[in-house]
Amino acid sequence: MRLHSLEVTAFGPYPGTEVVDFDLLGADGLFLLHGETGAGKTTLLDAIAFALFGKVPGVRNDARRLRCDYADNDTLTEVKLELTVQGHRLRLVRGPEYERPKRRGEGTTKQQARASLTWVSDPPGGYDRDGLIRIDEVSRTVERLLGMSAEQFFQVVLLPQGEFARFLRADTQEREQLLEKLFSTYRFADVEKWFRDRRTERGRDLEARRAGAMRLVARVAQAAGEEPPEDHSADGEWLDLMVSRLSEAETEAREKARQAGVAAAAAEQEMTKARELADRVRRLRNARAELAECERMAPQQQEWLAERAKARRAVPVVVANRGAAQLQVELDHATKAEEEAIVAARKAGFHRVDADESFLRAESARLTEEAGGLAQLLEDAKQQKKAKLRLTKLIDADWAAEEKVNNLEADLVALPEKLKAASDELLLASEAAARLDGLRARQAELTERLRLRERLGDAEEKVKNAEAVLRKAIDAHQQARDHSLTIRARRLDGMAAELASRLAAGDACPVCGSTEHPALAQLIPGAVSEAEEAAAVAVEQDAQNERGEAERAHHAAVADLTALQERLASGDDPAELSEVDKLLAETAALAARREPQRELVRELEKRSATISAELSAAKQELASVRTEREQLGKTVEMRQKRLDPARGEYSDVRVRREHVLLSAAAVTELLRARGQREQLSKRLTDQQTEVHEAAISAGFAEVADALAAARDELRLADLDRMISELENRAAAAKAVLAEPDLAGVDPKVEVDLDSAAATLAKAREVADADVAVLREAERRSADVKALAARLRAEWAALSPVEEEYAELAALTDVVNGRGQNSRRMSLRSYVLAARLEEVAVAASARLSRMSQGRYSFVHSDARGSHGTRGGLGLDVLDDYSGKIRPAKTLSGGESFLASLALALGLADVVAAETGGALLDTLFVDEGFGTLDADTLDEVMDTLDELRAGGRVVGLVSHVEELRQRIPVRLRVRKARSGSRLEVIA
Repeated sequence: MRLHSLEVTAFGPYPGTEVVDFDLLGADGLFLLHGETGAGKTTLLDAIAFALFGKVPGVRNDARRLRCDYADNDTLTEVKLELTVQGHRLRLVRGPEYERPKRRGEGTTKQQARASLTWVSDPPGGYDRDGLIRIDEVSRTVERLLGMSAEQFFQVVLLPQGEFARFLRADTQEREQLLEKLFSTYRFADVEKWFRDRRTERGRDLEARRAGAMRLVARVAQAAGEEPPEDHSADGEWLDLMVSRLSEAETEAREKARQAGVAAAAAEQEMTKARELADRVRRLRNARAELAECERMAPQQQEWLAERAKARRAVPVVVANRGAAQLQVELDHATKAEEEAIVAARKAGFHRVDADESFLRAESARLTEEAGGLAQLLEDAKQQKKAKLRLTKLIDADWAAEEKVNNLEADLVALPEKLKAASDELLLASEAAARLDGLRARQAELTERLRLRERLGDAEEKVKNAEAVLRKAIDAHQQARDHSLTIRARRLDGMAAELASRLAAGDACPVCGSTEHPALAQLIPGAVSEAEEAAAVAVEQDAQNERGEAERAHHAAVADLTALQERLASGDDPAELSEVDKLLAETAALAARREPQRELVRELEKRSATISAELSAAKQELASVRTEREQLGKTVEMRQKRLDPARGEYSDVRVRREHVLLSAAAVTELLRARGQREQLSKRLTDQQTEVHEAAISAGFAEVADALAAARDELRLADLDRMISELENRAAAAKAVLAEPDLAGVDPKVEVDLDSAAATLAKAREVADADVAVLREAERRSADVKALAARLRAEWAALSPVEEEYAELAALTDVVNGRGQNSRRMSLRSYVLAARLEEVAVAASARLSRMSQGRYSFVHSDARGSHGTRGGLGLDVLDDYSGKIRPAKTLSGGESFLASLALALGLADVVAAETGGALLDTLFVDEGFGTLDADTLDEVMDTLDELRAGGRVVGLVSHVEELRQRIPVRLRVRKARSGSRLEVIA
């Protein structure tokens, strides 16, 4: 990968457009990027990273403040990078997401992130010549061409300050975290986790199977009615013995139940015979008693027969008498109706109620004819009444129409003034609505700053708490470390006795090799075992992990506090928020009246036209009402002159006609009632004669005798039932006495059923109890046999599961660095150790050349101190002394050389591992200001070697001496309005 040019616009501290020509800067293979602290040197490296991956290294990516604060509002933030990767030249253009002021109105709007990739040369196979514009497609294409992720690129191309010096001196855990990011060995961690999860899953399954087997053992014991083995040592012999005992108990219970059943059957036969004899005696006694009762009731039966015969002869007399009674009731009603008709006729004004029938008929015809004549004038009376009502309404309508005209004229005069006032209010509300967006944006900005100020105290408190936790974690780790060292020393003191305890006669001593052991060392008081030492080491490791967590939490809290302080650095007056809130509330209230006022103006404008139209219509309506009123008044007056003679002394014609009709109806009703009464009187006399003749025909001297002998239907039914019942009882008793099975039975014999029943109950109780015992024995035996079969099958299936789990557990321990794994290296650590060994080889070649053959890296896979995991050790071999020493003992210049060699070696291995492109451009931001003059000479010699092979190296530093040594420089100038770039050759 080789960079050609970089162009940044409104990015970081650069408000305008700045261009970096890497072809010009890298013509000599080495160039310097320098400037004041905070001028924006590292920002150029961030721009390269952002153009490639859309994000910047480290914590700067979390801040998400890529846009320049000094840039013009119309200038878009953008980064352009042109580079060549794997022989293909391409141009990348990216813009971040940020908030920008609206072009119209007040407030801000979001500028969306964008990206594009354009092929300057021919694209690789499978890519379109037109390039890409989707952000995700651009990112995937860049990673595919480079062959590495953003994190890997940040480590192997943009060498950050102090990063590899820290990696050189890091412990196993920190080095493991970085290597895992670079080589993406997460899949091996997934393999370790898969084994652990698999073991846990199989362990749970095995425990569940074991628990299931133990539950079956308990169920077998429960089914057998015995206690399960206390030591859980149930086996096949215990199970066979239990099944055998239950089978014997079942056989014994079956024989006992059979004997009890035979005895119960015999007792039941005796009980049946006794019941049959007692039943025949009872039936014989009951039949004789029933026949005697029927003979005693014979006189009563004759009386019932005589009463029934007389009642049947009196039926015709009763029927005829009922007809006479009904006619008498009807005659009474007709007489009463005649009296009521006389009263009604007198009320209607007709007093000759005793006149004969011909007079009444003539008077009825006359009244009817008079009513017909009055009917012809009813329509005129009805029309007259409607006309008077209409005339009254017209008078009211005249007054209402005149009042409406007056009101409309008054409204039309007052309307222009109301319209002007409403238009003025609408103008004020519209102006307030236009100011709302700006006030809301300012309120949001002040509210956010107030919220940040509130968070500032919490962030400071969080930093204090994190510092306290960190101090506590450091103390705890130091105590755990001291305790671990003490335990290790005590174990070493007793190591001779520990080795002696493992010796056996004839075995060679691991120390001296002798097979004779005349004086074995004895354990001293307070000796420490290997398990105790391992426990102390584990406690120390836990304390170290907690210390690391506390350090990370402290760094995060400090970073959060710093970010808050930077965002609040400008400073705003907190009282301004209340003023803005008050002004916003007043403006919002005024703006809320805009739509109602606009609607009011429209309504008033419409109202003006409507009132004019309504006024014209009201005047026309008033003239029409007055014309109709005059015409209707004349018509009413003429009709009234015709109706007054016809109504006479009554209020109107209708009332007089109703009176005439009422009189005619009363006379007609009197004629009808009098005729009906006379007809019913004649019919009653004829019916009374018929009743007397019917009594004589039925054999009664008087009608009263016949009515006394009559009975109602219910009594006749009772007589029939009682006579028939008595006859049936006698016949049934005689039939029972004639049955063959009662012949020879003595009715005086007594049968003892209680004794036979007691004997049968006792026999049945014994039989039921024995059967219950048998059923329980059968059930228990069947349950135990079924459960025993399941238990044997479960035992058979459990054995291979236990063997498989033991094998899986052992393999999981090995994969995770435990058990038979003597190096205590997990699979992931083993892979990382292999990668680190490759890095050490590649870095040693560079370090040896840089140090003139003195130093080289040595990879160690030995376990760490206090039994910690090994495999990631990295030391330095000093060829002058021939000894291996820790990297921490190197001097400042030597550490820089080692760090740089390690970074370059790591870059080569990562590129080879990922299949990425050759890295022809490298940036070093390594803190040159910490080097002395001699060390700086060594560094410059090393940098000259780095340029060999066509590689371009860019140094980022503000050290003055480097400016004199490197002719091609890119200077960053810092000003109040933003930074600028300047090339010095």
